[in-house]
Amino acid sequence: MSTTPPGSGDRLVRIGAIVFFVGALATLVTVAPLFLGTTPLPPIAWSLCMLMGVGFLIAAAGVVRSVRAGSRER
Repeated sequence: MSTTPPGSGDRLVRIGAIVFFVGALATLVTVAPLFLGTTPLPPIAWSLCMLMGVGFLIAAAGVVRSVRAGSRER
């Protein structure tokens, strides 16, 4: 088991996962009216779907930061 304290890279991964899941939820809510035959949501709702990509990029930056910190310790 590793006893290294959680660094800022771990925090970025957690934040990225939260942002990603908010974007995924926004995507489900935005696409649902298309399948239900109701009125589509306004364009601002569609732009919230982009949070999935933003969350993925934040999490990827956290992974890269953790890898770099780990390689410095060796």
